[in-house]
Amino acid sequence: MSEKIVLVTGGTGLVGQAIKHIIDTEPEGSRFGKQPGEKWIFAGSAEGDLKDITQTRALFEKYKPTQVIHLAAIVGGLFKNMKYKLTFLRDNFLINDNVLHVSYEFKVKKVISCLSTCVFPDKVEYPLDENKIHSGPPHDSNFGYAHAKRMVDVQNHAYKEEFGCNFTSAIPTNVFGPHDNFDLEDSHVIPGLIHKCYLAKKNNTPFVVAGTGKPLRQFIYSYDLAKLFIWMLKEYDDVEPVILSVGEDEEVSIKDLADSIVKAVGFKGQYNFDTSRADGQFRKPASNKKLLNLIGGFEFTPFNEALDQTVKWFVDNYDKARIGQVKSS
Repeated sequence: MSEKIVLVTGGTGLVGQAIKHIIDTEPEGSRFGKQPGEKWIFAGSAEGDLKDITQTRALFEKYKPTQVIHLAAIVGGLFKNMKYKLTFLRDNFLINDNVLHVSYEFKVKKVISCLSTCVFPDKVEYPLDENKIHSGPPHDSNFGYAHAKRMVDVQNHAYKEEFGCNFTSAIPTNVFGPHDNFDLEDSHVIPGLIHKCYLAKKNNTPFVVAGTGKPLRQFIYSYDLAKLFIWMLKEYDDVEPVILSVGEDEEVSIKDLADSIVKAVGFKGQYNFDTSRADGQFRKPASNKKLLNLIGGFEFTPFNEALDQTVKWFVDNYDKARIGQVKSS
């Protein structure tokens, strides 16, 4: 039997490290475990700049992957997305174009790329489903990143039609968990609020949450998402994307999220909302019906349990977590 080599780009990030955790801890040969004769490579940006096609080819030449889970991306929170629209568009398009084309050149048997629910139109009938990706422009706050990610779906179809490539994509909702980016200036909502609350507790200062607290989001724990990526790699061979998410009935408001973080961190101080700050989209619920029909049922980690585990990981690993530049009080 020929060796199966799975290359995970962006392998040192949130989802990459979650996949590594599942591969390292699930029983070999189980549904979400490593298969006999299978080798997994988790490549980070230090191994090559995927915006450069020469460095991308060198990475593939080094590992000679037979399968690729493509997670590498230039990402940021709401405010960074609003500020650097062209950078996010151009850099992500270069990364995706290089990874897909080099995968084609190296005759990779399967590629799963990671998209985002921000690819969906701003004005759309909810819940979101896999058929609505291209039915209108994305929200203005992140149109650069969103269009770059949308193009992956277009490219997957083009590579399949012209060359028969088995390229597909996954669309997770908001991901969180250990190894997230907790940088206060450049993080998504959960890691940013965890870090902010941790510092408020440490420095005995108020915990202030940007916005009204009213927007609703679906959050998926990174370890659950990792299992779903492994399932897709083994069992899903269609070019059409799959939304990887908890059910649309499991939306959490930012207010409830902040309350849960306050409890998990053990913060007892002053806590309020800065309503002068932007909220972003109010809600963008996504349907996971296609996923559940295909996988035949899946048990998601309860939100508060996953949040507690994430907070514990952050506190235990504060010195080595991605926290950015933190001003001392």
